[in-house]
Amino acid sequence: MAKTERGSLYGEVTARIIAELEEGRLPWVQPWDASRCPCTMPHNAVSERNYSGINVLILWAAGVAQGYGSQRWLTYRQAEKAGGHVRRGERGSVICYADRFTPRAKAEKAGNEDREARTVAFLKRFTVFNVDQCEGLPDALTGPVNPIDPVLAIAEADAIIQGCGADFRIGGGEAYYAPGQDFVAVPHQIAFHAGIDWYRTALHELSHWTGHASRLNRDQTGAFRSAAYAREELVAEMASAFTCASLGIQPTVRHADYIGAWLAVLRADEKAIFRAASAASKAADYLLRHGEGEA
Repeated sequence: MAKTERGSLYGEVTARIIAELEEGRLPWVQPWDASRCPCTMPHNAVSERNYSGINVLILWAAGVAQGYGSQRWLTYRQAEKAGGHVRRGERGSVICYADRFTPRAKAEKAGNEDREARTVAFLKRFTVFNVDQCEGLPDALTGPVNPIDPVLAIAEADAIIQGCGADFRIGGGEAYYAPGQDFVAVPHQIAFHAGIDWYRTALHELSHWTGHASRLNRDQTGAFRSAAYAREELVAEMASAFTCASLGIQPTVRHADYIGAWLAVLRADEKAIFRAASAASKAADYLLRHGEGEA
Protein backbone atom coordinates (compact mmCIF):
# COMPACT_ATOMS: atom_id res chain seq x y z
CA MET A 1 0.00 0.00 0.00
CA ALA A 2 1.31 3.45 -0.86
CA LYS A 3 2.53 5.63 1.98
CA THR A 4 -0.06 8.32 1.17
CA GLU A 5 -2.88 5.78 1.32
CA ARG A 6 -1.71 4.51 4.71
CA GLY A 7 -1.51 8.07 5.93
CA SER A 8 -4.99 8.92 4.73
CA LEU A 9 -6.46 5.92 6.58
CA TYR A 10 -4.71 6.82 9.82
CA GLY A 11 -5.82 10.43 9.47
CA GLU A 12 -9.38 9.54 8.48
CA VAL A 13 -9.98 7.28 11.47
CA THR A 14 -8.23 9.61 13.91
CA ALA A 15 -10.27 12.59 12.70
CA ARG A 16 -13.45 10.59 13.27
CA ILE A 17 -12.45 9.72 16.85
CA ILE A 18 -11.45 13.32 17.56
CA ALA A 19 -14.85 14.55 16.32
CA GLU A 20 -16.60 12.12 18.70
CA LEU A 21 -14.49 13.25 21.65
CA GLU A 22 -15.08 16.92 20.82
CA GLU A 23 -18.82 16.22 21.06
CA GLY A 24 -18.28 14.68 24.48
CA ARG A 25 -18.92 11.12 23.30
CA LEU A 26 -16.60 8.23 24.07
CA PRO A 27 -16.44 5.93 21.01
CA TRP A 28 -15.41 2.95 23.16
CA VAL A 29 -18.43 3.19 25.47
CA GLN A 30 -21.28 1.12 24.05
CA PRO A 31 -23.95 3.72 23.19
CA TRP A 32 -26.32 1.41 21.33
CA ASP A 33 -29.92 0.54 22.13
CA ALA A 34 -29.57 -2.83 23.85
CA SER A 35 -33.17 -3.74 22.99
CA ARG A 36 -32.21 -3.66 19.30
CA CYS A 37 -28.54 -4.59 19.25
CA PRO A 38 -27.30 -6.79 22.12
CA CYS A 39 -24.12 -5.71 23.85
CA THR A 40 -21.36 -7.62 22.12
CA MET A 41 -18.05 -7.34 20.35
CA PRO A 42 -18.20 -6.92 16.55
CA HIS A 43 -17.35 -10.22 14.89
CA ASN A 44 -17.23 -11.91 11.52
CA ALA A 45 -20.55 -13.62 10.85
CA VAL A 46 -18.89 -16.55 9.05
CA SER A 47 -15.75 -17.28 11.09
CA GLU A 48 -17.27 -15.89 14.35
CA ARG A 49 -13.89 -14.35 15.16
CA ASN A 50 -14.04 -11.06 17.03
CA TYR A 51 -12.54 -8.00 15.37
CA SER A 52 -9.90 -6.26 17.46
CA GLY A 53 -8.05 -3.00 17.92
CA ILE A 54 -9.20 0.03 15.97
CA ASN A 55 -11.71 -2.10 14.04
CA VAL A 56 -13.83 -2.45 17.18
CA LEU A 57 -14.30 1.33 17.34
CA ILE A 58 -14.94 1.59 13.58
CA LEU A 59 -17.63 -1.10 13.56
CA TRP A 60 -19.27 -0.02 16.81
CA ALA A 61 -19.61 3.47 15.35
CA ALA A 62 -20.99 2.16 12.04
CA GLY A 63 -23.50 -0.05 13.84
CA VAL A 64 -24.77 2.82 15.95
CA ALA A 65 -24.92 5.29 13.05
CA GLN A 66 -26.94 2.92 10.86
CA GLY A 67 -29.03 1.30 13.61
CA TYR A 68 -28.05 -2.27 12.76
CA GLY A 69 -29.59 -5.07 14.80
CA SER A 70 -26.36 -6.94 15.48
CA GLN A 71 -22.61 -6.65 15.33
CA ARG A 72 -22.19 -9.41 12.72
CA TRP A 73 -20.14 -8.46 9.65
CA LEU A 74 -18.81 -10.15 6.52
CA THR A 75 -17.13 -9.31 3.24
CA TYR A 76 -18.88 -9.10 -0.13
CA ARG A 77 -17.36 -12.44 -1.17
CA GLN A 78 -18.31 -14.11 2.10
CA ALA A 79 -21.93 -13.03 1.58
CA GLU A 80 -21.92 -14.57 -1.91
CA LYS A 81 -20.22 -17.75 -0.75
CA ALA A 82 -22.86 -18.13 1.99
CA GLY A 83 -25.58 -18.06 -0.64
CA GLY A 84 -26.68 -14.44 -0.28
CA HIS A 85 -25.58 -11.03 -1.50
CA VAL A 86 -25.12 -7.44 -0.42
CA ARG A 87 -28.14 -5.32 -1.37
CA ARG A 88 -27.60 -2.95 -4.27
CA GLY A 89 -26.62 0.53 -3.16
CA GLU A 90 -25.33 -0.50 0.27
CA ARG A 91 -22.08 1.09 1.41
CA GLY A 92 -19.65 -1.02 3.40
CA SER A 93 -17.49 -0.08 6.38
CA VAL A 94 -13.75 0.14 5.83
CA ILE A 95 -11.65 -1.69 8.40
CA CYS A 96 -7.94 -2.38 8.36
CA TYR A 97 -5.34 -5.02 9.03
CA ALA A 98 -1.94 -3.94 10.27
CA ASP A 99 1.15 -6.12 10.42
CA ARG A 100 4.83 -6.21 9.55
CA PHE A 101 6.75 -8.27 7.00
CA THR A 102 10.31 -8.73 5.84
CA PRO A 103 10.97 -8.16 2.10
CA ARG A 104 12.84 -11.09 0.56
CA ALA A 105 15.73 -8.93 -0.63
CA LYS A 106 16.26 -7.47 2.84
CA ALA A 107 16.00 -10.92 4.44
CA GLU A 108 18.64 -12.31 2.08
CA LYS A 109 20.97 -9.35 2.63
CA ALA A 110 20.60 -9.61 6.40
CA GLY A 111 21.29 -13.36 6.22
CA ASN A 112 24.47 -12.76 4.29
CA GLU A 113 25.55 -10.17 6.86
CA ASP A 114 24.59 -12.41 9.81
CA ARG A 115 22.10 -9.96 11.32
CA GLU A 116 18.37 -9.61 11.91
CA ALA A 117 16.44 -8.21 8.96
CA ARG A 118 14.37 -5.09 9.53
CA THR A 119 10.65 -5.50 9.10
CA VAL A 120 8.37 -3.13 7.19
CA ALA A 121 4.95 -2.06 8.50
CA PHE A 122 1.92 -2.35 6.25
CA LEU A 123 -1.74 -1.45 6.56
CA LYS A 124 -4.36 -3.09 4.36
CA ARG A 125 -7.97 -2.00 3.90
CA PHE A 126 -10.96 -4.32 3.87
CA THR A 127 -14.61 -3.48 3.30
CA VAL A 128 -17.18 -5.35 5.36
CA PHE A 129 -20.97 -5.24 5.45
CA ASN A 130 -23.37 -5.80 8.31
CA VAL A 131 -25.69 -8.77 7.86
CA ASP A 132 -28.56 -6.23 7.90
CA GLN A 133 -27.19 -4.95 4.59
CA CYS A 134 -27.50 -8.36 2.94
CA GLU A 135 -30.23 -10.54 1.48
CA GLY A 136 -30.52 -14.29 1.05
CA LEU A 137 -28.13 -15.21 3.86
CA PRO A 138 -28.91 -18.41 5.79
CA ASP A 139 -30.77 -18.11 9.10
CA ALA A 140 -27.64 -19.18 10.96
CA LEU A 141 -26.04 -15.85 10.02
CA THR A 142 -29.07 -13.58 10.41
CA GLY A 143 -31.17 -15.11 13.18
CA PRO A 144 -31.71 -13.37 16.53
CA VAL A 145 -28.67 -13.07 18.76
CA ASN A 146 -29.20 -14.65 22.15
CA PRO A 147 -28.38 -12.01 24.77
CA ILE A 148 -25.75 -12.93 27.33
CA ASP A 149 -27.25 -13.72 30.72
CA PRO A 150 -26.21 -10.75 32.91
CA VAL A 151 -25.87 -13.01 35.94
CA LEU A 152 -23.49 -15.25 34.00
CA ALA A 153 -21.66 -12.19 32.72
CA ILE A 154 -21.01 -10.99 36.26
CA ALA A 155 -19.87 -14.47 37.24
CA GLU A 156 -17.40 -14.40 34.36
CA ALA A 157 -16.08 -11.04 35.54
CA ASP A 158 -15.63 -12.51 39.03
CA ALA A 159 -13.70 -15.38 37.44
CA ILE A 160 -11.32 -12.84 35.86
CA ILE A 161 -10.80 -11.02 39.15
CA GLN A 162 -10.16 -14.26 41.03
CA GLY A 163 -8.24 -16.06 38.33
CA CYS A 164 -5.87 -13.43 36.96
CA GLY A 165 -3.56 -13.53 39.97
CA ALA A 166 -3.68 -9.82 40.70
CA ASP A 167 -3.29 -8.47 44.23
CA PHE A 168 -6.89 -7.16 44.23
CA ARG A 169 -7.89 -5.12 47.28
CA ILE A 170 -11.45 -4.06 48.06
CA GLY A 171 -12.04 -1.07 50.31
CA GLY A 172 -11.16 2.58 50.72
CA GLY A 173 -12.57 5.52 48.83
CA GLU A 174 -10.62 5.42 45.55
CA ALA A 175 -10.11 3.06 42.63
CA TYR A 176 -6.55 2.85 41.31
CA TYR A 177 -3.67 0.64 40.24
CA ALA A 178 -0.36 1.10 42.06
CA PRO A 179 2.42 0.14 39.60
CA GLY A 180 5.22 0.22 42.16
CA GLN A 181 3.52 -2.16 44.59
CA ASP A 182 1.67 -3.91 41.73
CA PHE A 183 -1.79 -4.02 43.30
CA VAL A 184 -5.32 -2.92 42.38
CA ALA A 185 -7.64 -1.16 44.82
CA VAL A 186 -11.39 -0.70 44.31
CA PRO A 187 -13.99 0.59 46.81
CA HIS A 188 -16.72 -1.72 48.08
CA GLN A 189 -19.53 -2.28 45.61
CA ILE A 190 -21.99 -0.52 47.90
CA ALA A 191 -20.12 2.74 47.18
CA PHE A 192 -21.32 2.65 43.55
CA HIS A 193 -24.72 3.96 42.46
CA ALA A 194 -25.09 0.90 40.23
CA GLY A 195 -23.43 -2.38 41.14
CA ILE A 196 -22.67 -3.12 37.51
CA ASP A 197 -20.35 -0.10 37.41
CA TRP A 198 -18.19 -1.70 40.10
CA TYR A 199 -17.25 -4.32 37.52
CA ARG A 200 -16.41 -1.75 34.87
CA THR A 201 -14.17 0.06 37.35
CA ALA A 202 -12.55 -3.19 38.49
CA LEU A 203 -11.84 -4.19 34.89
CA HIS A 204 -10.47 -0.72 34.15
CA GLU A 205 -7.95 -0.99 36.98
CA LEU A 206 -7.11 -4.58 36.06
CA SER A 207 -6.46 -3.36 32.52
CA HIS A 208 -3.78 -1.09 34.01
CA TRP A 209 -2.47 -4.13 35.91
CA THR A 210 -1.91 -6.01 32.64
CA GLY A 211 0.59 -3.34 31.60
CA HIS A 212 3.13 -4.24 34.30
CA ALA A 213 6.61 -5.11 33.01
CA SER A 214 6.11 -8.76 33.99
CA ARG A 215 2.97 -8.99 31.85
CA LEU A 216 2.31 -6.87 28.73
CA ASN A 217 5.06 -4.36 29.54
CA ARG A 218 3.44 -1.02 28.63
CA ASP A 219 4.95 2.35 29.50
CA GLN A 220 3.40 3.28 32.86
CA THR A 221 6.00 5.82 33.92
CA GLY A 222 4.07 8.93 32.89
CA ALA A 223 3.38 11.57 35.53
CA PHE A 224 -0.22 12.60 36.17
CA ARG A 225 -1.63 14.71 33.30
CA SER A 226 1.33 13.90 31.03
CA ALA A 227 0.88 12.57 27.50
CA ALA A 228 2.19 9.15 28.56
CA TYR A 229 -0.30 9.04 31.43
CA ALA A 230 -3.14 9.96 29.06
CA ARG A 231 -2.10 7.23 26.61
CA GLU A 232 -2.19 4.59 29.36
CA GLU A 233 -5.61 5.80 30.54
CA LEU A 234 -6.84 5.56 26.95
CA VAL A 235 -5.65 1.94 26.76
CA ALA A 236 -7.29 1.02 30.08
CA GLU A 237 -10.58 2.71 29.12
CA MET A 238 -10.84 0.82 25.86
CA ALA A 239 -9.63 -2.46 27.36
CA SER A 240 -12.35 -2.22 30.01
CA ALA A 241 -14.96 -1.46 27.34
CA PHE A 242 -13.81 -4.38 25.17
CA THR A 243 -13.86 -6.76 28.15
CA CYS A 244 -17.30 -5.56 29.25
CA ALA A 245 -18.67 -6.03 25.74
CA SER A 246 -17.20 -9.53 25.58
CA LEU A 247 -18.98 -10.41 28.84
CA GLY A 248 -22.26 -8.65 28.04
CA ILE A 249 -21.78 -6.08 30.81
CA GLN A 250 -23.42 -2.70 30.12
CA PRO A 251 -22.13 -0.10 32.59
CA THR A 252 -23.95 3.16 33.20
CA VAL A 253 -20.90 5.31 33.95
CA ARG A 254 -18.78 6.97 31.30
CA HIS A 255 -15.32 8.04 32.40
CA ALA A 256 -14.79 11.29 30.53
CA ASP A 257 -12.26 12.94 32.86
CA TYR A 258 -9.40 12.68 30.37
CA ILE A 259 -11.10 13.84 27.17
CA GLY A 260 -8.94 16.96 26.93
CA ALA A 261 -5.73 14.98 27.39
CA TRP A 262 -6.85 12.30 24.91
CA LEU A 263 -7.63 14.97 22.32
CA ALA A 264 -4.12 16.40 22.73
CA VAL A 265 -2.56 12.96 22.24
CA LEU A 266 -4.65 12.18 19.15
CA ARG A 267 -4.08 15.58 17.56
CA ALA A 268 -0.32 15.20 18.01
CA ASP A 269 -0.12 11.72 16.50
CA GLU A 270 -2.63 10.27 14.05
CA LYS A 271 -1.41 6.74 14.80
CA ALA A 272 -1.94 7.04 18.57
CA ILE A 273 -5.51 5.70 18.56
CA PHE A 274 -4.39 2.70 16.45
CA ARG A 275 -1.63 1.86 18.94
CA ALA A 276 -3.92 2.38 21.93
CA ALA A 277 -6.70 0.23 20.48
CA SER A 278 -4.22 -2.54 19.67
CA ALA A 279 -2.80 -2.44 23.20
CA ALA A 280 -6.35 -2.43 24.61
CA SER A 281 -7.26 -5.56 22.66
CA LYS A 282 -4.17 -7.32 24.01
CA ALA A 283 -5.06 -6.27 27.57
CA ALA A 284 -8.69 -7.41 27.20
CA ASP A 285 -7.58 -10.73 25.71
CA TYR A 286 -5.15 -11.21 28.60
CA LEU A 287 -7.92 -10.74 31.17
CA LEU A 288 -10.43 -12.88 29.29
CA ARG A 289 -7.96 -15.76 29.02
CA HIS A 290 -7.58 -15.77 32.78
CA GLY A 291 -11.36 -15.75 33.16
CA GLU A 292 -11.41 -18.98 31.16
CA GLY A 293 -8.94 -20.56 33.54
CA GLU A 294 -5.86 -20.24 31.35
CA ALA A 295 -2.52 -19.34 32.83
